[in-house]
Amino acid sequence: MTNPAPTRGYTATKDNLQSRLRRIEGQVRGIERMVEDDRYCIDILTQISAIQAALDKVALGLLDGHARHCMHEGAQEGRADEMAGELMAAVGRLMKRG
Repeated sequence: MTNPAPTRGYTATKDNLQSRLRRIEGQVRGIERMVEDDRYCIDILTQISAIQAALDKVALGLLDGHARHCMHEGAQEGRADEMAGELMAAVGRLMKRG
């Protein structure tokens, strides 16, 4: 008998998450074509900014799911402090960008 896959905080929005990531992947490929076609630097930078904003939305969705689901589970298992530390470390990594 196999164990079922663990439920993650993003399970309910997994299809939406994957759709967003595929869209971002397409945008990155578009930037590659822009560079290949010697497009204007500012146009490329504008697209990079759009991708960063899209990735930020994905990250916020994942953080929300983690806070609502994973931290709740951790608290029920007596690991609230551990889970809070993990969340804050993730937030710190996201804030260091740039």
